Amino acid sequence: IKQLLHIKSFIGTSENAVMIQIWTALITILILKALKAQSKFDWYLSNLVAFIRLNLFVKIDLQKWLDKPFEEHIEPPPKFQQGVLF
Repeated sequence: IKQLLHIKSFIGTSENAVMIQIWTALITILILKALKAQSKFDWYLSNLVAFIRLNLFVKIDLQKWLDKPFEEHIEPPPKFQQGVLF
């Protein structure tokens, strides 16, 4: 199971901690495979994981990025800008 789910080591030692880590890995793999299936770009799963790690905290439109990952997506300027108070 550790090799299939790419779990390097178990964080906890109790049965509950191990089960939580296994379920988290399963859910993560299912989400990644669903994203791969939805995208129009022909992703390898390992490449998709690597690119998601790099862009984890970047605010992007996920579907546009999955379909065309190497195109620059320009965000429209915000309609309202907050003024300076002081």
